[in-house]
Amino acid sequence: MCYTQNRFNALLSACVLSLIATAGWSQSLTWLGTPPGGWSSYASDVSADGTVVVGGYYNAAGQPRAFRWTASGGMRDLGTLGGGSSWAYGVSADGSVVVGSAHNAAERHRAFRWQNGVMQDLGGMGGGESLAHDVSADGSVVVGLTTTSIGGFRAFRWTAASGRMQDLGGLGTEYSYKWSVSADGSVVVGGVYSRASRWTASGGMQDLGTLPGTNWSWAFGVSADGSVVVGVAYNTTGQWRAFRWTESGGMQALGTLPGIDWSVAYGVSADGAVVVGWSSDVIWQGRAVRWTAAGGMEDLNTTYASLLNGSHLELATAISPDGRYIVGRGYNAARARAQEAFLLDTGPRCTAHNGDVDANGCVDDADLLAVLFAFGQRGSNLGRVDVNCDGVVNDADLLIVLFNFGGGC
Repeated sequence: MCYTQNRFNALLSACVLSLIATAGWSQSLTWLGTPPGGWSSYASDVSADGTVVVGGYYNAAGQPRAFRWTASGGMRDLGTLGGGSSWAYGVSADGSVVVGSAHNAAERHRAFRWQNGVMQDLGGMGGGESLAHDVSADGSVVVGLTTTSIGGFRAFRWTAASGRMQDLGGLGTEYSYKWSVSADGSVVVGGVYSRASRWTASGGMQDLGTLPGTNWSWAFGVSADGSVVVGVAYNTTGQWRAFRWTESGGMQALGTLPGIDWSVAYGVSADGAVVVGWSSDVIWQGRAVRWTAAGGMEDLNTTYASLLNGSHLELATAISPDGRYIVGRGYNAARARAQEAFLLDTGPRCTAHNGDVDANGCVDDADLLAVLFAFGQRGSNLGRVDVNCDGVVNDADLLIVLFNFGGGC
């Protein structure tokens, strides 16, 4: 009986592994290159499904230019507002709206919103220059910074409905900057002078504080619902430390890689669980990193070494809402290019890989029935019932539940 059971388990395990291998759990690294004549590129943001990446590249004349890259069409120069330079910083969830900064005919920086081939100047608030850094999931809310008539910088929030910029205030100073916005556009994070801040329509501007014993912090990214903020703060010895802030827990330092002195957090997944950024030693040799509560700070060059072939991932700037796609800048050995934008597909991020569909700590009949009742369903929002995260509830999900049946009970 024991022998038969062992053979059954071995066979079931083999089936699971076979189905997983054919279910799209692939990982890949794509170097995005440049348009013809370009010599370096930098990725700033990625769409929800990983098919659109935006950022900037340097053309043959050495001018920085905004780009939009698609899996089907490659990298496209988005142009300018009449001047010589531009850069893209944010993209909507579906990849159709891009925001950034571009020079106008007077070579002044102006915040732009690009859609359907048209670059729109979003204006300013009296100072003549502005920059857009992020956009809501649906593309209707844009945030950034603009100069003022008295010489300071102020954070703004622009909406398609109003067609104008709203001054978000500065906690008593003339200097505030906003870098990221929640999915629905209601929460904005950045900095006020030298402190990380978070703005809401109901509560206004909030100082997020700093790490214990320090006096400087800055916020770069925010979760979909605005409850998790990531960025950088000084530690007590004056080194940069990536942080993750929540209202209940305050500001938490995320540490560094072993033997590394510095770290910065730039992006965070929709649920706030996965953070990406940069960690460096004292001579600024950069490492693209990912942080999770379970795994701590992780060097992406180590985790995905099999994809690199002599290349190097220096900096991770953004992550897709589901945590699957990571973009940034690195060294592409194939082109001997010191700085090139990359798109890393880490494979589906599974939330119920052990078959515990209802997340109660026990793989039992309830999990099995959940998969059976959802059998045949397809889509990107199936949740934990899509056990292997391949977009369809099928035999592969059922077998994983069966293989782990009884676990944790």
